[in-house]
Amino acid sequence: MADKRFFKVAGPFTLGQLAEMTGSVLSDPAAASKSVVDVATLQEASSEKIGFLDNRKYADVFRHTKAGAVFVKPELASGAPSGTVCLTHKNPYKAYAIAAQAFYPVEAPRDSRAPTAVIDSSAIIGKDCTIEHGVVIGRDVKIGNRCRIQAHTVIRDGVEIGDDADIGPNVYIGHSIIGSKARIHPGAVIGRQGFGFALDPAGYIAVPQLGRVIIGDDVEVGANTTVDRGAGPDTEIGQGTRIDNLVQIAHNVKIGKYCVIVAQTGISGSTHLADYVMTGGQAGLAGHLHIGQGAKIGAQAGIMRDVPAGEEVLGSPALPIKQFMRQFALLGQLAAKKGNDK
Repeated sequence: MADKRFFKVAGPFTLGQLAEMTGSVLSDPAAASKSVVDVATLQEASSEKIGFLDNRKYADVFRHTKAGAVFVKPELASGAPSGTVCLTHKNPYKAYAIAAQAFYPVEAPRDSRAPTAVIDSSAIIGKDCTIEHGVVIGRDVKIGNRCRIQAHTVIRDGVEIGDDADIGPNVYIGHSIIGSKARIHPGAVIGRQGFGFALDPAGYIAVPQLGRVIIGDDVEVGANTTVDRGAGPDTEIGQGTRIDNLVQIAHNVKIGKYCVIVAQTGISGSTHLADYVMTGGQAGLAGHLHIGQGAKIGAQAGIMRDVPAGEEVLGSPALPIKQFMRQFALLGQLAAKKGNDK
């Protein structure tokens, strides 16, 4: 149950409305006029709520649910208990996500400027933007329509942000061009100076970082993630990419479209990720590598070489996952044999 102190539920919606908005098929067309008031898990749902089943592991929970309706794959719908209406969909979790967004829509920004915000007179702010307390917006900044800039965020000179962006509190953005529908969570730092030095026995000499950060449309950047600006070439993040909390992206990194970068991943300078790459938590990628389209990098993997398109790797140094599993099993066998020899 969503705590009503923090979440405001919309609706109710009829099952016919939910089927139409999600592209689902009702198991009982006569139930199209039945209303549900909220989403819920299969375990907690009542007859006035809708849940989902996406994993066969929970088939038994599904058979005993009290939910009034459930999004479910067509091949699993026969397991529904009496009184539960099925909305069949090939991707029930996607259908549930669309329905949940309808029940819990994001509050639209309203045109407001907090009196404690500091906005340079040369900045261009679009229509219906919310600028909260303590925000600092520098010279020649351009912010699109319907954006929300939350408390104590700093947007440095020259930054451009597209329409419908939601920038969380205590965010720093500099030397960056950010597309529409960006979602940047609290504490993120985007466009800081990259970590670049010329080595010399007399001491390190800082190399000016003269590039930018270019972020495409519909990108999400997690809390306390850092994205360094380029040293010369830009650091780039492609459309639709999702970046989790506590991720480090170094200078000149290029990330393609619709990638998923999970928490505590570190990507070293000038490494390129093609489209649809996924990294598990705490993965580490060395510099100047190329990760091919659709590659999957396991949690805590250490990537020290290029990864071909579509390959799944695991371990440190990372190996193709089947090879890693064979070596891991062999190591276990050798350890067991040594123990038995004592």
